[in-house]
Amino acid sequence: MTATASPLSPSPSTADADEVMTVTAARALADGSSCFVGIGLPSTAANLARRTHAPDLWMVYESGTLGASPDTLPLSIGDGELAETADSVVPVTEVFNYWLQAGRIDTGFLGAAQIDRFGNINTTAIGDYDAPAVRLPGAGGAPEIAASCGRVIVIVRQSPRTFVERVDFTTSVGHGGGPGDRERLGLRGAGPVRVITDLGVLEPDPATRELVLTSVHPGVTAEQAREATGWDLAVAPDLATTPAPEPHELAVLRSLTGRG
Repeated sequence: MTATASPLSPSPSTADADEVMTVTAARALADGSSCFVGIGLPSTAANLARRTHAPDLWMVYESGTLGASPDTLPLSIGDGELAETADSVVPVTEVFNYWLQAGRIDTGFLGAAQIDRFGNINTTAIGDYDAPAVRLPGAGGAPEIAASCGRVIVIVRQSPRTFVERVDFTTSVGHGGGPGDRERLGLRGAGPVRVITDLGVLEPDPATRELVLTSVHPGVTAEQAREATGWDLAVAPDLATTPAPEPHELAVLRSLTGRG
C-alpha cells in the first residue's frame, strides 16, 4: 500500500507560504554582516541564512550572546544553546550601550503584532492602552533595535488585523508619520527597509516612506495582498515575483523546524 501525502502538507519540492516567507527573509541577510535577532520567525530566518549563503553572519541575541551559532533553534533569548555556542557572552547593558546604540549592528530583525503604512510596530497592546482588548508581550529591546540598527527587516504574516492604517500603540518607530520623522526624533538607523510577509515583500517609498508592495510570492496576486492589508496598499508599477525557494534551502529549513 502506497502512502498518500496530506493535501495540507507541502511536497518535498514545494514550499508553503511560511516557508517562502522565511527563505525570502533569510536571503535578505548578507554574509559577514551583523544581525540583532528576535525569537520566532526572525531567529528561524537568520539561522537559515547562516546555514546556507551566509556562514559568517554574526548573530546577536538580546540576552547578551554575541556571535551565537546554535545547532538548534533557540526557544528563547535565554536558551543555553545560545551561550554555549557564542563567541562571547556580555551583560545586556553592554549589548545595548556598546553594540546597538553605538550603531555597530547592521541589521535588526523584528516581528510585529501590528504594523502600519509607515512601518511603525506595535507589540504592546491591542485597543486602548489603559483598557486593552489584548495585552501583548511588550517592547523588550525592539524600540532600540528599530532606532539604532543600520536597517530593519520585519517578518510578519499579513492580514487586515496585523496590517492596520495606524497602530494602536507605537512600540517601535518605523518611519513615524512620513518623511523626516526619524531624523526629527534623532533616530540613528534607516528604519524598516523591507517587510516580508507570507504573501510578498513591501518596501518604503523613497519619497513618502509609505510601504509599497514590490514583490508577490509565487501563486499570490497583488489583489490578494491588498485584501490582506488594512489600508489602500500601493503597488509598485514593476511588481516582481519572489524567486521560489531552492530545494537545498527548503531541506535546511525543514531540518531546522523538524519538518525534514
